[in-house]
Amino acid sequence: MIKKILVIHGPNLNLLGEREPGIYGSSGIDTLNKNIIERAKEQGLECEIFQSNHEGAIIDKLHSARQKFDGVIINAGAYTHYSYAIRDAISAIKIPCIEVHISNVYARDEFRKTSVIAPVCKGSICGFGFMSYYLAVMALSEM
Repeated sequence: MIKKILVIHGPNLNLLGEREPGIYGSSGIDTLNKNIIERAKEQGLECEIFQSNHEGAIIDKLHSARQKFDGVIINAGAYTHYSYAIRDAISAIKIPCIEVHISNVYARDEFRKTSVIAPVCKGSICGFGFMSYYLAVMALSEM
């Protein structure tokens, strides 16, 4: 049986390649998604990818994930730092979630150093650019 994973990109990640390329790189979200899917296949995983700038849509996707997926990779963007609703959704679904960030959040603004979702995630990976996602794919394949 093939494991299925869900990757969730939160707010503003649709602007990858345009938004602050010095922090997030010059490649766009389509390139990232293509590479995530390739890495997932290499690990024997099926992968679905979802992006939304809306908190409620992310929560709805997390809720539906509990019935379809074996794990979730989530970059909640700015919601990482204050969305107790997303935190509660991750906690409720009872499947492993890995928090990822492209940039090293600990080397940036003070508010970015606090994650309200980290305590309910299996782990967090940040600071490795797109590789943060690929490392999370590898981690889920081992769970």
